[in-house]
Amino acid sequence: MAQFFVDSHAHLDDAAFDADREAAIERARAAGLRYILAISGGSGPDDLASALPIAERYDWIYATVGIHPHEATKAEERHFERLLAASRNPKVIGVGEIGLDYYYDHSPREEQKHVLIRQLAIAGELKLPIIIHCRDAWEDLTSIIEVHWKSTGLGGILHCFSGSRETAVEFLEWGFLISFAGNITFKKADRLRAIAQDIPLESILAETDCPYLAPVPHRGRRNEPAYVREVTRALATLRSVSEEEMGRWVVENFQRLFRLP
Repeated sequence: MAQFFVDSHAHLDDAAFDADREAAIERARAAGLRYILAISGGSGPDDLASALPIAERYDWIYATVGIHPHEATKAEERHFERLLAASRNPKVIGVGEIGLDYYYDHSPREEQKHVLIRQLAIAGELKLPIIIHCRDAWEDLTSIIEVHWKSTGLGGILHCFSGSRETAVEFLEWGFLISFAGNITFKKADRLRAIAQDIPLESILAETDCPYLAPVPHRGRRNEPAYVREVTRALATLRSVSEEEMGRWVVENFQRLFRLP
């Protein structure tokens, strides 16, 4: 099968895949995925490069490294040094997921901001795009990105986007792509679908955020990269294009952001 699809955010290192990780990756390839971006760091700063061993085993899977805002309070100087070293690996194409989360507040907000700004500096030094997690913190995030990142011109991804149309437009002007996950298929996601219908095709990505947020008709099950086709299909319907055309847009957008051949 031709590879027309991308999962721009997958937690393949998660324990939910321990029993069948290789099989899930094989299913993704069979479903037509050209790229998977494997996200590191879900278990905290000690695991900030946890997805890298997976990416190193597959030429079509890339990785990020980063400290999630939930775990910001655990970050020490040694972790930032390790982040800088790991980011130099050729399979690492972005820093993330990083950002702010004021919904759960697992880490104090000031520590979240500090850890975000430190990671922006590292990403800027290495000229890597960033993958942003933001929940209920858009005002502070926008201020930090405007001051500490906008001028780099490197852009990034707003992962599993949940902000307003106005926020989307502002970040698009700063070179970001907007990534939509399985929740765009949920019954009550009309606001999110309206944003996806409105922004330029050259600014859209699709993701699973697996093992979380399985799209309809898989909702309630463990999510996996192959299911990104359901997200891509939903975006295609919103944009009145074919699934393959939407997939091609996402592939091209992904390649452009990360400067892939």
